[in-house]
Amino acid sequence: MTISKEILVNITPQETRVAILENGMVHEIYIERRRSKGLVGNIYKGRVARVLPGMEAAFIELGLERAAFLHVSDVAQARQNGNGGGMPHISQVLREGQELLVQVIKDPLGTKGARLTTNITIPSRYLVFMPNSSNVGVSSRIGSDEERERLRNMLLSQDERAKDTGYIIRTAAEIATTESISSDIDYLNRVWEAVNNKAKDASAGTVVHKDLPLYLRVLRDMVDEDLEKIRVDSRETYSIMKEFAQTYVPEVADVIEHYPGERPIFDLHGVEDEIQKGLERKVHLKSGGHLVLDQTEAMTTIDVNTGGFVGSRNLEETIFKTNLEAAQAIARQLRLRNLGGIVILDFIDMAEDEHKRQVMRALEKALEKDHARTQVCEVSTLGLVEMTRKRTRESLEHVLCTVCPTCEGRGTVKSAETICYEIFREILREARQFDARELLVLASQDVVDLLVDEESGSLAELEDFIAIPIKFQVEAMFTQEQYDVVIM
Repeated sequence: MTISKEILVNITPQETRVAILENGMVHEIYIERRRSKGLVGNIYKGRVARVLPGMEAAFIELGLERAAFLHVSDVAQARQNGNGGGMPHISQVLREGQELLVQVIKDPLGTKGARLTTNITIPSRYLVFMPNSSNVGVSSRIGSDEERERLRNMLLSQDERAKDTGYIIRTAAEIATTESISSDIDYLNRVWEAVNNKAKDASAGTVVHKDLPLYLRVLRDMVDEDLEKIRVDSRETYSIMKEFAQTYVPEVADVIEHYPGERPIFDLHGVEDEIQKGLERKVHLKSGGHLVLDQTEAMTTIDVNTGGFVGSRNLEETIFKTNLEAAQAIARQLRLRNLGGIVILDFIDMAEDEHKRQVMRALEKALEKDHARTQVCEVSTLGLVEMTRKRTRESLEHVLCTVCPTCEGRGTVKSAETICYEIFREILREARQFDARELLVLASQDVVDLLVDEESGSLAELEDFIAIPIKFQVEAMFTQEQYDVVIM
């Protein structure tokens, strides 16, 4: 099936949002906020704050809120000095106080600092420049050996330095001309020269190169042969994108359009609704089944349920059809929510091996359009599918949401009944420790209602036992779990 791809760019002073639509359906959302721009791709002059031999890693000071993490496997010098494929110890290649150029490969996630590498990469439309490497690689998405060899020879004919430095030839280079490859090489070498010149005089903790803003990264990284339109709702940003495209991506310049409409561009294409759905725990399938997605610190789990789908033939056929539809939906949700790391898929158990194979093939086929690298394992003995998806930026939920202050991220709160019994125990402790004339209980409305209604008998017994009167006061600002017992 041919794919019709459209990119929508929504610009406001506070944030830039990009939606990628395939055949009219939203598949990816990217958000960059002025106050919290992503760091991936930025190059810093860092200082080694601490070397950790036990972890074969170091903490690097970049001037950020948290020190960043650099593993020995991400140190270019370690790779060059490794003997027989083995890595040297971190203390052999780094020392405290040492200054070095590092690049962010993972944004700070949760309580973790940024992940770094000294294997600097600078991308352009068709190439990725690797100044600390000496290899020429070709994107794995280019399958033809003849095409891979043609592109490698084209690059080497344009830049003799490619024998001493490194490049990766990107998928988009399949349509590149010799002139456009040459232009990319010149651009990348100018950028690298500017980075080195700035780094010479920079102090540790300085950004020496920033990646392009989101609306220009769209033109560099998200354009392929399926793209039909790029619509931008800001005239100023449209002009910048048009000029950038004419210089660096001329084949895209004609598909960029300014959207002048009164109605917000995301509303017009239903993107706002998809963003709201992308934050919900349950995803409904057209058949009547549904997915349940849970993000945790360690992994994301996705459970498949038949829900209201009863099928028309037999149970095995119903389960098979639900799992096939779920495979498509899962691939889309991973992209839409930008879920990364370890993902565990719990498909409904299937009896027939052929059905299992077809569901796995459907999942792998649906993941082919994903920009992030994915790896899928076969169905385990427990009937689970384990997969990984490369994570560099925060998920949609982490960008748009914060931890609930009431449940503190648990997703549940103690019941009013549980809090009542906690209050009874606290009253007993207070009565035994202090000589009180009266006790005042401050709690939420639901807890107080339960205490003076259904638990009134237990309350009367407690008052008789401690021989101290107990009064209650509703605190409107208290959550259900909050209470206080005051000695009067």
